[in-house]
Amino acid sequence: MFSRLAIATALLLIITACGSSSSTPTNPSPTGGGGGTGTAVSIVGNAASLTTTAYAPNPVSVQVGGSVTWKNNDTIAHTSTANNGAFSSGSIAPGASFTATFSTAGTFAYHCAFHPGMVGTVTVQ
Repeated sequence: MFSRLAIATALLLIITACGSSSSTPTNPSPTGGGGGTGTAVSIVGNAASLTTTAYAPNPVSVQVGGSVTWKNNDTIAHTSTANNGAFSSGSIAPGASFTATFSTAGTFAYHCAFHPGMVGTVTVQ
């Protein structure tokens, strides 16, 4: 009985971590969701095995009020998660995207919560 419960729990965790997608911010970055000028960033194929080249281009710069849209062009789920907690995409499924709008100047380092070696930087001027 215990092993069935353990297997069911493990399957639920895997499905939850890898099966959902998000196209809007779960915790809007610094304060946004849309608007301003946009910059596209690709999560490239085989990104989990990459570091600073997993997100392209990297780094990116936007003006205050601008937005960045990350599109997952890989075959597995990833995230775009600010190191300081300013934004978090949640799981981005293959083919899905996430947009964050930046209302304050600064440098925002981010990573993939599933694959912490994947890193990037958004500079807001």
